[in-house]
Amino acid sequence: MADVQEYKCPNCGGALNFDSGIQKMKCPFCDCEFEMDALKELDADLDKNVEDEFTWEAAGSGQWTEEETQGMKVYVCQSCGGEIVGDETMGATSCPYCDNPVVVKGSFAGDLKPDFIIPFKHDRNAAKEGLNKHLLKKFFLPKVFKDQNHIDEVKGLYVPFWLFDTDVDGQVNYEATKVRHWSDSNYDYTETSYFNVYRAGNIAFDKIPVDGSTQMPDDLMESVEPFDFNEATNFQTAYMAGYLADRYDVDDKQSINRANERVKQSTEDSFKESVVGYTTVTTKNSNIRTFNGKTSYAMYPVWILNTTYNDEKFLFAMNGQTGKFVGNLPLDKGKFALTLAGLTVGLTAIITLLQFLFY
Repeated sequence: MADVQEYKCPNCGGALNFDSGIQKMKCPFCDCEFEMDALKELDADLDKNVEDEFTWEAAGSGQWTEEETQGMKVYVCQSCGGEIVGDETMGATSCPYCDNPVVVKGSFAGDLKPDFIIPFKHDRNAAKEGLNKHLLKKFFLPKVFKDQNHIDEVKGLYVPFWLFDTDVDGQVNYEATKVRHWSDSNYDYTETSYFNVYRAGNIAFDKIPVDGSTQMPDDLMESVEPFDFNEATNFQTAYMAGYLADRYDVDDKQSINRANERVKQSTEDSFKESVVGYTTVTTKNSNIRTFNGKTSYAMYPVWILNTTYNDEKFLFAMNGQTGKFVGNLPLDKGKFALTLAGLTVGLTAIITLLQFLFY
């Protein structure tokens, strides 16, 4: 007995039947109709949808010289375990992450030497001003948080980043819709048409950043991006004078998964920009293959403020190159509750008025 090919509806998953009257495949559940050739192309696309393939070369093997590390010390926070690097004249300081005191652990040696560094362009005063602007016009911000903020504790920190270069071959299937509305004297109508859209092509990525510190939240560092790599220079220890430097605890191999996620998402988003003329466009599946992947190591400038409010830590960051300021703020729950109650009362009054007018 011969096997019978069963076709599933791309929209609802129901089994398609051949309708002899229209000479098309038709779904009995959502009434969508499909040309036979379109289903063959869909099958071919799905057959090509193999596993993603990401290939990267290891980071460079540049090492610190004895002259470069002379006088540099590793400081460790006894509270959160964060490690930072500074010179031996730095003296007493506090952790940029949790603001607790740090102590000298020993001489600095052994890490991979950065390939590049972006020097600070904004100073401490700019960081303080950035924080003040960030706090302005925040209606639900507790007043005491703004009045008692320790903005003098802003610290300049070089954050370790792994940078990924790669070329990509990508194939992406999107589900797109076109929605049409019309009315007559009795009803309002909505018609939704579904389309399977296929895109394939090549794209190159240059210097995809992934921060190499577990102490620094990924979402915070991605929010403070972008950094302009055109202003990067070959690494020199002189640029670190007067600043702290975070010691990486996530190496390039451990950062690859995050880089792969960013490559995949960016490829899907980039190809999606060419899918125009539809009401909605969503990604169904994709196949991404990288090649010529290379990794380098850089230090990027960030101003850090860690402050405490009601026993909760709040970490802010400013891009030391561009001045972009980011960070979450506490909520004045009392003010928020009063505002919400006022909105509820107002909405109730509006509904009551409408009921009185129309019923």
